[in-house]
Amino acid sequence: MSVNHVPVLSNEIINYLNLKNDGIFVDATVGLGGHSQNILKHFDCIKRLIGIDLDQSALALAENQLYEYKEKINLVQGNFKNLTNILKNLGVNSVDGVLMDLGVSSLQLDTPHRGFSFQKSGDLDMRMDTENGISAADIINDSSPEELISIFEEFGEERYSKRIVREIISTRKLERVTSTLQLARIVENAYPKKSNPRNRNNSRKIHPATRVFQALRITVNKELENLKKGLDDAVSLLNPDGFLCIISFHSLEDRIVKRRFQGLSKSCICPPKIPICICNHKKVLNILTKRPVIPCVEEIENNPRARSAKLRVATKVGLCL
Repeated sequence: MSVNHVPVLSNEIINYLNLKNDGIFVDATVGLGGHSQNILKHFDCIKRLIGIDLDQSALALAENQLYEYKEKINLVQGNFKNLTNILKNLGVNSVDGVLMDLGVSSLQLDTPHRGFSFQKSGDLDMRMDTENGISAADIINDSSPEELISIFEEFGEERYSKRIVREIISTRKLERVTSTLQLARIVENAYPKKSNPRNRNNSRKIHPATRVFQALRITVNKELENLKKGLDDAVSLLNPDGFLCIISFHSLEDRIVKRRFQGLSKSCICPPKIPICICNHKKVLNILTKRPVIPCVEEIENNPRARSAKLRVATKVGLCL
């Protein structure tokens, strides 16, 4: 299979990294191997790179992409929420860098039957791990109206969630909602005509189904829950001065990363009115990106899927601090 995959903010990541000799690096969302390939190319000092992904199809392609580095890499199917256990099974207790690219890969978006894209006809699936869990179709057809509204509002920040759910309920009384294009049409029909971006002459406006598909994907794969656990595991596994790089693609993910970085970068978390520190909190991270790094205009022009990417980088506090 040939997939046009372009890793996002790849050069910016390289610019932040300063990896040690004989270090171990973890690409916790290895995908098709683009980021790992670039890191291995620029840092010959890396002793071992461990690539993790839920998607078995992606791992097969990553193995081919990284073939020239086969002596240095281990590819593992798994979820980065289990990072500690995955590395323990490989005999690894600490690492010098962790990368998490939280976006949906080109492989997933461009494979219609996976159900991630509303631009192509396919099964309404959206599972990163196709062997486990419930599908987006199960959620759409079996959830109560209240549950669907909650999903669309919390994970999609969708302002017309109630209208969309009414349309879904009306449709599923007649037939199951099983395809991507079917759901996209339902959402588009539910949007008020004046608010439908597709009725405006502005190519930058997003499709009405964008937020609904995002919300379903997050729910199906428990993405935010996994991110919180994966972040904590990554921080605990880092060696002093080790690097943590996170690329997010929507505000919900970025907010989690930002707040976790901020909390771990403070030496004291006592309320402001307390004159003497009593929290015993210790600073764990040094934040290298005071603001998130975003793609340059040229990268977005060459890869439109990069337009919403945000990179945050931090290092583990050294032993001397």
